[in-house]
Order: sequence, then structure tokens, then C-alpha cells
Amino acid sequence: MTGILEPGQFDALARRDFGRAPQAFRHTLHQRPLFDDAALAHVLDRYPRDRLGVFTMGDDPVDWRSWRRGRAGDLPGTELLKSVAEGRIWLNLRAANAWLEEFDALAGEMFGALQAGNPGLKTFRRDVGLLISSPGAQVFYHLDVPRVTLWHIRGRKRVWLYPARAPYVTDEALERIVLKETAEQFDYRPDFDGAAAVFDLEPGDMLHWPQYSPHRIVNGDSVNVSLSCEFLSPAALVSANAVYADALARRRWGLTPKRRGAWHPASLVKFAVARTAKAMGLELSPPEPLPPSFVVDPRAPRAVGPLAG
Repeated sequence: MTGILEPGQFDALARRDFGRAPQAFRHTLHQRPLFDDAALAHVLDRYPRDRLGVFTMGDDPVDWRSWRRGRAGDLPGTELLKSVAEGRIWLNLRAANAWLEEFDALAGEMFGALQAGNPGLKTFRRDVGLLISSPGAQVFYHLDVPRVTLWHIRGRKRVWLYPARAPYVTDEALERIVLKETAEQFDYRPDFDGAAAVFDLEPGDMLHWPQYSPHRIVNGDSVNVSLSCEFLSPAALVSANAVYADALARRRWGLTPKRRGAWHPASLVKFAVARTAKAMGLELSPPEPLPPSFVVDPRAPRAVGPLAG
């Protein structure tokens, strides 16, 4: 079997910048039959239908509130793929590695390759999500709390990556996301694009970017298939908990904490505060999930039909 990453990419400079700057790499996953239509239909038939993320959206990149969640019903995988090809649908099979053996094995390969290329990197809480999306579909401006690698398999897409600092994301906005008070999507201004690193992804491209970097994505004119791989490293875990502690300090004690690097002594203290607060049950309840508002219907415009009451 060929290597999952093309050789020679993790030189000293790439290792130094991994997780600190936007980076592009080349992989070989797009050459595998695991991602052809027949295999994807089989995956959709076996993945738990009640866990399948089904979304549609508007055309305006500013209008993130047009993002809507739906249901796939009992459509077989072949019909779901047809709806994706002909409509405006975004399917997200979160944690496919927890439900499907072939993706569990794939996760071992992918993260093994990342760790081999970056001695000292330790990854855990690995979530390999399979994304299947329509021509022209988009993901609005948002950020992820874990670290992410995006492995592109089929189609073409453009990705904008923004700096993980104000005004692109304020400390208060990040804290709301870490506390799960709000969704990962938040307000975007077109003038932010001047500071973005822009990547036009082809099959075989992989991206990695700094933790908390806002980003948005627009598909090209064909069906897109990608793997969105979330993970934590020790530094990422400390950082997320430090942000959580900052949020508590801001809300409960009226303080204005300053965000520090993961291994700063203040961050380690904040990490302990956050872990203690969670152990004491002080976590806030997450918001109610976005209610479904449509059902996938291959016969409907954009493959989006009315949800039966």
C-alpha cells in the first residue's frame, strides 16, 4: 500500500509551523476506491441515520442564519448521493471512525502519518468526519475548538483561513463557542478576506491551520468529498480549558482575562480551574440543537422538500 502522505513533506520548516500557520500538504487517499459512488452509498446505508448531519444553506456568504438542518428520512445511499449531486445539500458523517470499521482503520493511518511526520505530536479525541456536499454549497464563517486537518478527496473547493485574533474572532466570541452558548458560526464581514490565506483544493490536498482560526468554504461546480479530522493535542487541550476558565472569570467575577499561550504558567493555572469547575458540575447546558426544517427529496428544487408535520 502506498503511503497516506506523499513523501518528503514534513521537513524542518513544516514541522516547526505545524499548527502555528496555515499549511497545505499532499496525500493519496483520493486514489482509493473507498470514496467512489458505490462505496459512499454503502457507507451512507450503514452509518447511523439518526446521527447523520443533513444541511442546506443560502447563497450569501454573510447570511449564516440561512444554514438549516434537515433529515434524510429513509432514502437509500444511492438516492442521497443523487440528491447531493442535483441539489444544495451538505452531509456530515461525524465520527465515522466510531461507527465504521474502515474509517477506524483509516483514522489510525492518518493520525499515525501525522505523528510520524511530527515527532513529539500526541493526538487524542480523534474524530474523522466524512463530508459529502453539493456543487456550489458553502460552509459559513466559523471556527472549531479542536485542531483540524481537512483531507480533500473529490471535487474542488476554495477555503479561506483567517487569523485567530480580533477582529476576526474576539475573545468574547471564542469564549461563547467554547462554553457552547452559541454555534460555531458567527458574523463575517467581506473585508476580512484581505487577511485570509486562500487555498483552492484539488483531490489529494490536505490543509491544517492554527487552533481557533475562523474559516469558510465554497464548493466548485462538482460534488465534493472530504474528511474533516478533529483532534486534540496536550497543548490544544490546555488552551481550550484556559479559554473556558477565562469565560468563567468574565461572567462570574467581572474580570477581563488575557489569553496566553498554552504553556504559559497562567494558562496552566486556568486549565486547573476549568477542570475543577467541570468536575463540580458548573458547566452550562448547551443550547438546543438547530431543529430540522426540511427533508431531503430528490424530486424537489435543490433536493429540499417540506418537513412533514
